[in-house]
Amino acid sequence: MSVMRRWLAEALGFWRRSADDQLHWRLSRQGDLAQLRREQALAEQALVAELKQRSQQLAHELALNKARNNNELAMLKTRCRQDLQDYQQYLQSLDKLKDSLRRSYAHLPEAVAFTIHHHAKQLLNRMWEADEPQQKLKIEMQLLQFMAAVHEDSRASLQSDAVEGLPQRALACIDADFENQIG
Repeated sequence: MSVMRRWLAEALGFWRRSADDQLHWRLSRQGDLAQLRREQALAEQALVAELKQRSQQLAHELALNKARNNNELAMLKTRCRQDLQDYQQYLQSLDKLKDSLRRSYAHLPEAVAFTIHHHAKQLLNRMWEADEPQQKLKIEMQLLQFMAAVHEDSRASLQSDAVEGLPQRALACIDADFENQIG
């Protein structure tokens, strides 16, 4: 049994020395460990402060973007209302043009005035729906030329003594537009 005791005493001694070594190592490193914990706490505080600052910056940027977007939306709504009002005024002008044609060319079937009016409305709609500014401007010029031609035809008809006539300029514009669309 003495071998067993000796073996047990040696194992117990080894375990104590190991525990003592571990305790000495911990005691010698306690300052480093405390410093590491302090640094970790400071780093966490710095991170929390930085996250708080970034959160405030993001909240500020979001508020700015929201204000900017609200302003842009208000401007867009105003522009759309104005565009709608302009469109309505165009339509009223075209209706007046149609009435002028009907008075100037009373001898013609109403279908002629309606056809000219319809063509002007098509030009107006194409102009309104055009996405590219150059295309929009081109169609606007076509509409302007067409309306000027109709006006000239009406004026010429009222000034002339001829009872039977056609709105030649307006019909020529319709024909030219038709040719441009086909070709």
